[in-house]
Amino acid sequence: MSEERMEKTVASLKERFNGIRTGRASAAIFDKVRVDYYGTKSPLNQVATVSIPEARSVIIQPFDKSLIVDIEKAILTADLGLNPSNDGKVIRISIPPLTAERRKELVKQAKTLAEEARTSIRNIRRDGNDELKKKQKSSEITEDELKVEEDKLQKLTDKYVAEINKIYEAKEKDIMEG
Repeated sequence: MSEERMEKTVASLKERFNGIRTGRASAAIFDKVRVDYYGTKSPLNQVATVSIPEARSVIIQPFDKSLIVDIEKAILTADLGLNPSNDGKVIRISIPPLTAERRKELVKQAKTLAEEARTSIRNIRRDGNDELKKKQKSSEITEDELKVEEDKLQKLTDKYVAEINKIYEAKEKDIMEG
């Protein structure tokens, strides 16, 4: 139960890290872009194909050409710091290199997300320990079993915190090299 929740926390962190732009082009930075499609906000990848022909460029090809202006608008309002341009058929986006200042801001943002994930893991450990103590109080488990289970939970916590740290370090390196 606790391990499952910790696993979800790590998966959520990875997903949130995908939204942080590095200096390289990536389709994942458009995951949060929603396009107004016949009165419904639809994810960009459901109304267009996003391709990365080069390290610093993105081509977005709408399934329906009439959406080209709406897609451009959605990208601009998503506040990704990108300037789309279209030729009537596709939208081209050139990914500008990140400034040193912007890189530092993004690393800070990633650090905050990683700390939130670590806190979440520790809260899951606390919930697990509380559950174990309840079981021990109601004589479902012995005091020795309680200690063994608490140790297991601590090892699990250490494992997931280490995984978060590894993911964060990789993202930090990615942002700084970008």
